[in-house]
Amino acid sequence: QVQLVESGGGLVQAGGSLRLSCAASGRTLSSYDMGWFRQVPGKEREFVAAISWSGVRTDFADFVKGRFTISRVNAQNTVYLYLNSLRPEDTAVYYCAARLRSGGSLVTAGTYDYWGQGTRVTVSS
Repeated sequence: QVQLVESGGGLVQAGGSLRLSCAASGRTLSSYDMGWFRQVPGKEREFVAAISWSGVRTDFADFVKGRFTISRVNAQNTVYLYLNSLRPEDTAVYYCAARLRSGGSLVTAGTYDYWGQGTRVTVSS
C-alpha cells in the first residue's frame, strides 16, 4: 500500500505561484509513476501533469503547458508540482496519484491505484 499526502495548497492571487508536494509512505516511490489531477465541484477529475517512475517521461495537460512543472525526488519519496502564472480557472482541489511503473499513457486517472486526499488551490482575480 502507498499512502499519499498532498500539501502546499492555499489562496493566491492571479499570476502567483505555488508549490504542491506529494509525500508518500508505505512504499518507495522509485517504482511508481506519479500524476497530479484536479477537480472542481460538479466536474470530473481532470489530468494536470505526470512524471514516470524514472523521471524521463513527463506529460502535461494543454491548459498548464508552459505554466506548471513537475519533478520528483525519490530519495525524499516526494513529488512536486510547481504552479506558476496561476489563473482563477486553476482553482480546484489537486490530487496526487501513484501507480506501479508502466509504459502506458500517464494521463488516465483510472490507471492510478493510489490517491491522496487532495489539497485545495484557490486563485483570486
